[in-house]
Amino acid sequence: QVHLVESGGGLVQAGGSLRLSCAASVSFYSIATMGWYRQAPGKPRELVAEIINYGRTNYADSVKGRFTISRDNSKNTLYLQMNSLKPEDTAAYYCSLVITGTYYWGQGTQVTVSS
Repeated sequence: QVHLVESGGGLVQAGGSLRLSCAASVSFYSIATMGWYRQAPGKPRELVAEIINYGRTNYADSVKGRFTISRDNSKNTLYLQMNSLKPEDTAAYYCSLVITGTYYWGQGTQVTVSS
């Protein structure tokens, strides 16, 4: 089975930083796409950042220049470095992996940014 465990969320003030981690139970060798999504109350889940084919990266316009997605292949861990956080970044953040066309999700970690 594939297990994803997110951590690193919390409560921060506007302008602060957080680093989210996603530890996977499988080797990244078999993963085609890895990404971070977020969902705010009453809103649909949206893509924040992704790594495609273990190299190319894409970011939502709202986080470009502030967030950085990265991975540590030796530890099978995905990261999201979040800087200059804004209240509108408040949401539950989810890690997602795609293996042979199947999406796997973590349980989510809450990020709350106070103004």
